[in-house]
Amino acid sequence: MPVRVVLKPGREKPARLRHPWIFSGAVQRIDGDVIEGGIADVVSAQGEFLARGYVNRRSQITVRLLTWDETESIDTAFWRSRLERAIRARPEAGSACRLVNAESDGLPGLVVDRYGAWIVVQALTLGIERIKQELADLLGGLTKASGIYERSDVDVREKEGLPQAKGCLHGEEPPSEIEIAERGAAGQELRFLVDVKRGHKTGFYLDQSENRRKVAALEECKDAEVLNLFSYTGAFACHALTAGARRAVNVDSSAEALALAGRHVELNGFAARAEDFVEGDVFGVLRRFRAEGRVFDVVIADPPKFVHTAGQIEKASRAYKDLNLVSMQILRPGGCLATFSCSGLVSPDLFQKIVFGAALDAGRDAQIVEKLSQASDHPILLSFPEAEYLKGLVCRVC
Repeated sequence: MPVRVVLKPGREKPARLRHPWIFSGAVQRIDGDVIEGGIADVVSAQGEFLARGYVNRRSQITVRLLTWDETESIDTAFWRSRLERAIRARPEAGSACRLVNAESDGLPGLVVDRYGAWIVVQALTLGIERIKQELADLLGGLTKASGIYERSDVDVREKEGLPQAKGCLHGEEPPSEIEIAERGAAGQELRFLVDVKRGHKTGFYLDQSENRRKVAALEECKDAEVLNLFSYTGAFACHALTAGARRAVNVDSSAEALALAGRHVELNGFAARAEDFVEGDVFGVLRRFRAEGRVFDVVIADPPKFVHTAGQIEKASRAYKDLNLVSMQILRPGGCLATFSCSGLVSPDLFQKIVFGAALDAGRDAQIVEKLSQASDHPILLSFPEAEYLKGLVCRVC
């Protein structure tokens, strides 16, 4: 008899609406010999089949659902079919893109990114951890990748009772740098170097690929002075320069990231001037620029995740407001602010209110020119709105 997760009376609605998470508070009991990370059926208090997924009693999310079809077995054929479906759905987006976006591709806990001939995977949950080698082997066959490297060195695994992990799972180990290409605003091909072993996330911010093109295509970027805050390895700046910006100043706290940003600027045919790479705390650098009377035509603010728990929202909101307020103050009249939040707990509506408050306190009128989200290879499942984590606003500031 299969393991059965029996829900409390009246707690089956999310499962009926095909939300992929069953929280511990909704569980009445678990019948059967439970294997942590193993497969279980989820049933209503009356015993009606609702869905099937994998279990982890150590996590607040007790079950992550995989299918709502009682006749569908969770076996090798299932995993292969889901991987094939996700890979087929991806457009040709240069030499780098996301192939599997976890819950949104029906594979909760699994992230798969492609960088040229190599694949990088993240196993974020116990259920995926148990079968990650099988998944890597399947991916090797489906993609013909030279190698598949794991970057499961993320804090979220602690919530699943898992240590961080990284290393080669299939084929060859990737080199220290992989060159990728990304399409520019006018169809040009930009070149970047990705360190999949030590870089942020899986090595590069693939979720911003389309936004980099959109921001660079702004009329305000032509012959402009651009300020790229939280620049990491300078991808936004390279796109702006390629699209005709006169100058792009990168600010980041990491000297290593800025050094690679300089290499990227040169790799794409521009001179990398030392004064255009500013190491330091972004908030402090912004205040210094304001005190010095520095002004820019375009400011791009793409900070890291400020909110990890609901208790941090208020503090993070103040940080987002401060960042956007000073950014507006150092914009030339009619300049553009492209501002982002990747904190999933900050809703698009809240983020817009924060930016409005910043404009009000800065004494600026601002118009939203465009609303931005994550790239199309990071799809958002309609029954899983939590997948929409990246939001951005392009504002013309008067």
